[in-house]
Amino acid sequence: MARRATLRASDADREQIAERLRLAAGEGRIVAEELEERLEAVFTARTYGELDAVVADLPGTPARRRERPRTPAVPRPALIVAIVFLLPVLVSMLIAAVVVITTLFTAWALVLALGWWVFGQHRRYPPGHRYPPGRRSLHAYGRWPAGRPGGPRPRPWV
Repeated sequence: MARRATLRASDADREQIAERLRLAAGEGRIVAEELEERLEAVFTARTYGELDAVVADLPGTPARRRERPRTPAVPRPALIVAIVFLLPVLVSMLIAAVVVITTLFTAWALVLALGWWVFGQHRRYPPGHRYPPGRRSLHAYGRWPAGRPGGPRPRPWV
C-alpha cells in the first residue's frame, strides 16, 4: 500500500484542515496573514503530505483518516437462540396464565350462580307464601309480604 503522504486528499480533508487552521487563529496561535497563506496552501494541496506540512507546527490532533463505513452488526448466535427458543416459551406461558385466570374466574362465577339457584330465596318460599315472623328479606318476586306495612327496617352494618 502506498504511504499516506503520497495519497491524494479529498475536499473534505482540505476543509477539515482549514477548520483546524481557523481554530488555531481563533486561539491566537497564528496571525490573520499567516492564516490566509496557510489556507491558500491548503486549498492548493493535492496530497496528505502537503496538508500535514501546513499544520505540522500546530498542536492538536492530526487530520483523521477517513473511516470505512461500518457494516451492520450481525446478531450473536446466543441472541438468535434466545429469540428462536425462549420467545415462544414466554408467549405460551403468558397465554397459559391468561387461560388459568379466565378459568378460575369462570368457575367462581358458576359456583356463585349455582349457589344462588340452589340456596336462593325463590326456592325456599313459593310465590304467595308469608315469611316466618322476624324474617327480613324480600319476596322472591321483589314484593314485600302481605300485611307488612312499609317493609323491613334496614339492618345495621356493624
